[in-house]
Amino acid sequence: MNVVAFFGSPRIKGNTDLLLEEALRPVREAGHEVTLFKLNLMDIKPCQNCGGCEKTGVCIVNDGMKEVYDAIRTADRFILASPIFFFGLSAQAKAMIDRCQAFWCDKYLLKKTIPAGPHGRKGLLIVVGGMKKEDGIHCAETTAKAFFRTISVPEHTTVSFLGVDAKGEILKHPTAMKDVYEAGKKLIG
Repeated sequence: MNVVAFFGSPRIKGNTDLLLEEALRPVREAGHEVTLFKLNLMDIKPCQNCGGCEKTGVCIVNDGMKEVYDAIRTADRFILASPIFFFGLSAQAKAMIDRCQAFWCDKYLLKKTIPAGPHGRKGLLIVVGGMKKEDGIHCAETTAKAFFRTISVPEHTTVSFLGVDAKGEILKHPTAMKDVYEAGKKLIG
């Protein structure tokens, strides 16, 4: 099984990073292939809304997304991990998602979906933020749902944590590491 993970935080060894690594632990323990994209370190330009992908389903901007497009087409499982910034996914995660407009064109304009493959396609969203209201979770969840559906991932689970802001503070959460480990296990199960 092929698993693609998107790390959407600019903060290395922060809460999102710790959660994602713990979710990937059962995946790696089971021997599945993992492709990890650290979005903040990649050259991904924002979508230019140029219409270049409308007739072909292929983005005409040549940057780090080519690698992402190839991985999305061949993966079985997807993990999107992001901090909540201003009630939404990080700019790094959102830039990658916006560039998936090419998949939207492929699916909805050209009527070509990505085949499910022998394992089907499932997703996992992991979000963490300092706010205590669930608005940020709902906004991130809505964006992630559109992303997953666009790349032909019909179902996903969300694991979220509120009131966690300081770097590494997630380690003090009573169930966070167990929750994401179990979510990672369930994703491949």
